[in-house]
Amino acid sequence: VLFLAYFAMQVICARRKYRISPPETTGHPEFERTFRAQANCSEYFPIFISLLWVAGIFFHQGVTAACGLLYLYSRLKYFQGYTVAAQGRLGPLYTSAWLLWVLVGLALAGLLAHFLWL
Repeated sequence: VLFLAYFAMQVICARRKYRISPPETTGHPEFERTFRAQANCSEYFPIFISLLWVAGIFFHQGVTAACGLLYLYSRLKYFQGYTVAAQGRLGPLYTSAWLLWVLVGLALAGLLAHFLWL
């Protein structure tokens, strides 16, 4: 939640810096990148939280927490890279996508172990 708040504050600062009033979402390219980075991170947050929760309960809390911390770090780097240049988002984007797939695998493994081997 702190990450989402930080991203939202960055959008507010960019709005003030470039004098773009809500509900406008276009204007200076740096504002548009900041706005888009914040929106992208917000869109993936429910997926991340759901996977983190299921994998933590049914697989292993420690492994899941490590993946979660790496995911949050990669999304921070994604946000920072995207606000500078659109190409700056690609490395962290691939890393965060890979970590989501790892969390999917952990959640599925935990669910299968729980429900098939009772």
